[in-house]
Amino acid sequence: MSEDLRKIIVDGEEIEVPNSYTLLQAAEEAGREIPRFCYHERLSVAGNCRMCLVELVGAPKPAASCAMQVKDMRGGPNGEPPAMNTLSPMVKKAREGVMEFLLINHPLDCPICDQGGECDLQDQALAYGRTGSRFPENKRAVEDKEMGPIIGTEMTRCIQCTRCVRFVTEVAGSPEIGMIGRGEDAEITTYLESAVESELSGNVIDLCPVGALTSKPYAFNARPWELSKTETIDVMDALGSNIRVDNRGPAVLRIMPRVHEGVNEEWISDKTRYAWEGLGKQRLDKPYLRENGKLRPVSWSDALSAAAEKLSGDASRIGIIGGDLNSVEELKAAKDLAEALGIASIDIRQDGAKISAGPGVARQSYLFNSTIAGIEDADAILLVGVNPRVEAAVLNARIRKTWLHNDTKVGVIGEAIDLTYDYEHVGTSAADLAGLKRKRSGFIKTLKDAERPMIIVGTGALSRADGAQILNAAGDLAAAIGAVKDDWNGFSVLHTAASRVGGLDLGFVPGEGGHDVAGMQSGAMDTLVLLGADELDMSSFGDAFVIYVGSHGDNGAHRADLILPGAAWTEQDGLFVNTEGRVQLAYRSVFPKGEAKENWAIFRALSERLGKTLPYDNLEQLRHKLFEDHPVFAGIDHAPGAEGAAQFDVKSIGQAGDIADEPFVAAVSNFYFTNPIARASETLAACAALRAEPEQVAAE
Repeated sequence: MSEDLRKIIVDGEEIEVPNSYTLLQAAEEAGREIPRFCYHERLSVAGNCRMCLVELVGAPKPAASCAMQVKDMRGGPNGEPPAMNTLSPMVKKAREGVMEFLLINHPLDCPICDQGGECDLQDQALAYGRTGSRFPENKRAVEDKEMGPIIGTEMTRCIQCTRCVRFVTEVAGSPEIGMIGRGEDAEITTYLESAVESELSGNVIDLCPVGALTSKPYAFNARPWELSKTETIDVMDALGSNIRVDNRGPAVLRIMPRVHEGVNEEWISDKTRYAWEGLGKQRLDKPYLRENGKLRPVSWSDALSAAAEKLSGDASRIGIIGGDLNSVEELKAAKDLAEALGIASIDIRQDGAKISAGPGVARQSYLFNSTIAGIEDADAILLVGVNPRVEAAVLNARIRKTWLHNDTKVGVIGEAIDLTYDYEHVGTSAADLAGLKRKRSGFIKTLKDAERPMIIVGTGALSRADGAQILNAAGDLAAAIGAVKDDWNGFSVLHTAASRVGGLDLGFVPGEGGHDVAGMQSGAMDTLVLLGADELDMSSFGDAFVIYVGSHGDNGAHRADLILPGAAWTEQDGLFVNTEGRVQLAYRSVFPKGEAKENWAIFRALSERLGKTLPYDNLEQLRHKLFEDHPVFAGIDHAPGAEGAAQFDVKSIGQAGDIADEPFVAAVSNFYFTNPIARASETLAACAALRAEPEQVAAE
C-alpha cells in the first residue's frame, strides 16, 4: 500500500483513498451521498452548516465530514482500519436535527420562490428532514440588500452558508460580500449595501443553495421544468466557456455554466450570463435595401439579386471582413465564395492585429499554447499589453488561483490596474518589453529561474502599427527565458474574439494582392461585405457599397446599403476554436428570428446567384468539405498545448524591426460592450453605467 493511501471502512465496506481526502470525499468514493450546503469543491472549507455529519466508530459524537481528513481518523485498538458510518441511526438523527435548526427561521416561500425546483434546501429537506418542526416561535425577517442589476436578494431565506463570501474573496478576488452580526442577527451584505462590481459576480447565484441570491433579470420569467436546455459554447470572449442555454419556445431566458475543467471549470463571466437579453432585442429579421438614403424592407430574392450584382464587379475592389462572433462554417462558406470570385481582400482581424496565418505560418504563433488549465503549471507569468480581467475574466480567475495557491509570480508590462492579485509592474511600453531581455535582475531573473515561465501577449499590443515587431520581441524574450521546450510551450496569445483563431486556421486573411482591414478602409473598395463586423470605424468606407450579414441592428447595419439578416450563435449549429486552439461545437437552441437565415446558407444562396455554386447543400456536407480541406477542425475538444513545441521557432514569429516607445493599451475598454449582442442587453447596459458612475464622480 502506498504511503499516500490509507484503508478505511465506510458502512462496513473497506476502501483505499488518499490521505489528503476529506471524509466527505472518501464517502463519495465509496458511493455514498453526503448532503451539504456550505461545502463546495472549489472553495475553502467553512464547516458551518453541519449537514454533512457522519459517525466515526469509537467517537462520542458525529463529525463534520467536510472539515476532517482521512489522515486524522483513528484506527481500532487492534490495528483495524478506521471506520465511519454514513447511514446509521445516529447520522439520520443528527441530519434531521440540523435540518430542523436550519428551517427554524426559513420562510415558507416555496410556492413563490424563484429557486423552486432547483433549491438544494428544498431537496435535502425532503430527503433528510423531519416531518414537522418543534419550534413554534415566530420566524425572523432580514431586510433585502441592494447588490446591483445582476443579483436579486431575499435575505430572509439565507442560511449563512457563506459560499458567496468565499467565492468573491477567493475566486473573484473582489471581497465585496461579507457577514456582519452574530447569532440570530448574522446577515450577509455588501459594503454599505453597494453593488457587487466583479466581472464574475453572477456565479454567486449558482452557488447559493437557497433562494437568497437569485438572478434579478431572470426572476419569475419561468420555472425550470418549462425550459428546454441546450449544452453549447459561449462566444462573448475567446475562451469558449462551456454553457447551457435555457429557452422557452423561441425565447432564450437564461444562460448557465457547464463544468469543463480545461476551460472554465464551472464559472462564467457576467457578460456571458446576461448576453441572452440581447438576443431578443435590436434584431434584424428581414432583408433591407437602402434607397434614397433610407433602408426599406425587400424580399430575399431582391436582396440576393442586389448583392449578386455588386459582387459581380471588379474582384480587386471587393472585400470581405469577418466579425468577432462568426462560426467556422460561415467563414468557410464566405472564403470559398471569395476564392470562386477571385476576391483576395478578406480579413478576420477587424481590430487590425498583426498576426499572420496560412501556409508556412506556425499555428503556435497565434495560440494560447500553455493552454488555459496549463496556467496552473506556470511558476512565473508575464502579461504583455493585456488586461485579462476584462478581456477574459474567467482566465483571470485561473491566474489568481495559481498566484494564490502556488505562489506563482506575475509581472505586467502595460497599464497598472487592479487585476485581483499582486504583481510586479515591469513597465508600461513596448520599449520596456524589448529592453527586458538585456536586464540581469528584477523580473527577468524570476522568469529565467522559473521551470515553466509563461508570456501572455494581448491583442491590444498586436493591434498597433508595430504589432508584428512586438510579437517578434515577445517571441525573442520567450526564447531567452526558455519558455518553449519539449514538454512546455509558455508563449501564449490571448485573443478577445471567439472567431479569431478559427478564422486564422482557415486562412481568412488577405491573399496575394489583397488588402487587409486598414487597406479596405482606405477607399480602395467599391463593395464591402461585413460578416457581423461591427467594431470598425464605419465612416472610413467612403462611398463603398456595404453589404451587412448579421443578426443585430448595430454599427454595421447602420452603415449598410444592403442588409442580409443572419442568425445569432444560439440559432445555428457551428464550430468555434478558442484561444488555445480547442475546437468546440455550439448547438442551436432556438431558430433564427423572422426571415433571417443561417449565415453559411446566405453565402451558399449568393454563390448560386453568381453562377459559382458552392459544393455543399447542407451543414453536414459543408463540414465534410471543411475537414477535408482543414483537418485541424476535426479534433473536437482537443487543445494542442506543447505539441510541436520542439519544432516551433519562437524567435522567428512576427517581423524584426523598431518598436515605438508608446504605452500599451488593453484591447477592451468596456467589458460589457464588446459586441452587438452584449450592447443590446439592458442588464449589461445597467452594469456598464454603474461601473462608469464612480469614474465620472472622480473626474468631476
